[in-house]
Amino acid sequence: MANSNIVALKGYFNNEACMKNLQAMLGQKAQGFATSVLSVVNNNRLLQNADPASIYSSAMVAASLDLPINPNLGFAAIVPYGKQAQFQIMTRGLIQLAIRSGQYERITNAVVHKGELVKYDPFKDEYEFDASKKESDEIIGFMAYFRTIGGFEKYFYMTKEEAMAHGKKYSKSFSSGVWNTDPTAMCLKTVTKLLLSKFGILSIEMQRAIKFDQGVAKGDFTQIDNIEDIDAADVEYVDNPQEQVDEQKQKEVADKFKDFDAK
Repeated sequence: MANSNIVALKGYFNNEACMKNLQAMLGQKAQGFATSVLSVVNNNRLLQNADPASIYSSAMVAASLDLPINPNLGFAAIVPYGKQAQFQIMTRGLIQLAIRSGQYERITNAVVHKGELVKYDPFKDEYEFDASKKESDEIIGFMAYFRTIGGFEKYFYMTKEEAMAHGKKYSKSFSSGVWNTDPTAMCLKTVTKLLLSKFGILSIEMQRAIKFDQGVAKGDFTQIDNIEDIDAADVEYVDNPQEQVDEQKQKEVADKFKDFDAK
């Protein structure tokens, strides 16, 4: 099945109309992007078993954002969920899109250690952080921050426990995906995404990235010949049912959070 799926995926990128659509979005980078998608799939056994159409649609979403899908680069990824593949925006991808929008003077995120959260005013929803107050390497939470070119600034903070609970609720691959292998990266992505989606100025590209993040793009993407059609496509979001998460895996991931201070 894996080999036939790879052959089918190659068929998409060998199709003249599909490549024409890719070239319309990426220009001379189109062929290199197609090659990188095939390389990622060839090196991921789970992706090889995913529906080729879902891989192709996820790739087209990434192409519409002009983001590489090599997960090692940290911009975007195509992630397998059983027999389906989903587009996933990563932290650097979110920041890249924010910078491109021209609306932000500064945007960043950081791990927060014990002692660094100095003050929180719940009435104004204002935080004060000070790295010089760090008491230990114990990680207590994660923050994201932006300042717009107009001078508006905003922090968003989640405790370590809140970030993990968010991952359990919304990530189907919590027990076996990046939440398991690199929980710090996923926590930083979470606070950055929530900060931008709740309080940021969102460009069309940013709205698209947030819409398709961790979702299966529906419809026949071989018939899509412009970015507006991608924006109009439906997305199916599949949460991770609590009863289906292996309890031992949950404990292993929880232990990773306890070990953050050793990293």
